[in-house]
Amino acid sequence: MFPELNSILNSTPDSFKSSDFILASDRRADASFLIHHYLSFYLRAGCKVCFLGLVQSFSHYSAVGQRLGVSLAQAREKGQLVFLEGLKDSFGVLLQDTSQQETQPLSFLRSPGAGLEGLFRFVERSVRQSGDGDAGESWGPPVLLIDDLSVLLSLGVSVGAILDFTLYCQATVCSELQGNMVILVRCEEEDADDDEEGSNLLQRGLVHQCNLALHIEGLPTGYCRDIHGQMEVWWRPRGETIYNQRKIFHFKVHDKGASFFARGTSSAVL
Repeated sequence: MFPELNSILNSTPDSFKSSDFILASDRRADASFLIHHYLSFYLRAGCKVCFLGLVQSFSHYSAVGQRLGVSLAQAREKGQLVFLEGLKDSFGVLLQDTSQQETQPLSFLRSPGAGLEGLFRFVERSVRQSGDGDAGESWGPPVLLIDDLSVLLSLGVSVGAILDFTLYCQATVCSELQGNMVILVRCEEEDADDDEEGSNLLQRGLVHQCNLALHIEGLPTGYCRDIHGQMEVWWRPRGETIYNQRKIFHFKVHDKGASFFARGTSSAVL
């Protein structure tokens, strides 16, 4: 968890908004640190977390979580964390009998055109599970984290099917259960050929759904040792159709955190 980012977003584990859909995206930079931030943030807040890890193993997220002061293994044992390990579970789906996988979360791997109903049903079951932990603990509102959603495009799932999936998740997690969603997508280069199924189109569609957008991008001036990139933040109040506030910050990621500077205030970038 990064205190400086909490300060920018006016949020802490003890006090945060509910029913938020937060979109993290990147281009020519790596926004993975935002996923690690929100994972540790919501676990510290006592929320029930459903995490779709589509690009990394559980051990990877667990190692980063340890550096940020949270134990993913303990959270999973207590029932606070439900983790879908896409890299591992995909092998079982591909080797399984077709008749046995209609309701599997990753059943789309065999038939991408069939949509993401199985994945949504997994999310729905996970966030609706009893809020009582094994030790009698009661979890807070549910949270859905996805890293990273754009990988579904390379698996043959259409942009339309992905946006339908996120709308269903938003209706269940944010609207009905008053929880939050955090989704990471990776964008192509701006001058890349972006056809109807490109990640840029997916990102634009998700921007219209979310109410907080965090876009990570490399510095326009190129590599800098002391500054790793810039973060553009867009806020949109609930019920509004346009974003009414925009700020840009420079950032540097450390081993156990990140530093943020309002653009123009860091001596490292002129």
